[in-house]
Amino acid sequence: MLAGEVLKKWLCYHRKDYSFCLGNYFAQGGHRRKGYEMKIYQVDAFTDTLFKGNPAGVCILDEAAGEKWMQDVAMEMNLSETAFLYPLEGGFNLRWFTPETEVDLCGHATLASAHILWETGILGIDREAVFFTKGGRLSAKKEGEYIVLDFPADRDKPVDPPDELIEALGVPVNYAGRNSRDYIVEVENEETVRSLKPDYEIMKEIDIRGIIVTSPSDNEYDFVSRFFAPGAGIPEDPVTGSAHCCLGPYWQRRLGKNELKAYQASKRGGILKVTVREDRVYIGGKAITVFCGDLRG
Repeated sequence: MLAGEVLKKWLCYHRKDYSFCLGNYFAQGGHRRKGYEMKIYQVDAFTDTLFKGNPAGVCILDEAAGEKWMQDVAMEMNLSETAFLYPLEGGFNLRWFTPETEVDLCGHATLASAHILWETGILGIDREAVFFTKGGRLSAKKEGEYIVLDFPADRDKPVDPPDELIEALGVPVNYAGRNSRDYIVEVENEETVRSLKPDYEIMKEIDIRGIIVTSPSDNEYDFVSRFFAPGAGIPEDPVTGSAHCCLGPYWQRRLGKNELKAYQASKRGGILKVTVREDRVYIGGKAITVFCGDLRG
């Protein structure tokens, strides 16, 4: 479906019930004309239960928006990430913003974006969602109840952890590695992961996107994890799809299996199915829409 046809279908869908005109959207220098409205969604990703998983904002535009405006909206939403997408030939341009900064890869907000495209009828349920992002070409497919993301593997290499990392965690570290974005730390057991109370102020001093803490699971999962990114304005991310670009290959190596079931043990919690194939990681999860609102700029 061409970009114009995608937008036309979206407009027709919403004009059945809502009074607004996305076609009059205007963004220049980070500003929008006053008085216009568009739809913004909040989706809980990697769960099928409201108020669990990781909440993401999803805003579908008809054209590129100013960075300042997108950052302001993300700050207003105050979620770990808000996604902004608009149609292109062959897919959608997709960008993600935390309340403080833009990021170059985000799993849960990508999953949330695909969920909204299918739920609103912008894409047929049998169509692949293709996204062009700063992290490269990404895609998502619907497989039964699951949305499966196709992401690049981002393998770690062993490192000597910095003193600040050890101090911030305050627990013994069995292994430390680093990939292009994050540190990954394996600790003794699941209880250590779940009970961890890191020092976020010390973590902010570490020059890296985030810190993955993981261990084998004591239950029905292959492994558990938590993810911390206070330097990006996210003390703890509830469920982090992009972290599994590292976690998947790591536990594939450790456990000798390509298909893994994971649990991110944050307060909200989330379940992920992870499959590793060569240089790709397929991350499966569910999603549920919390609300849809009018965004007035």
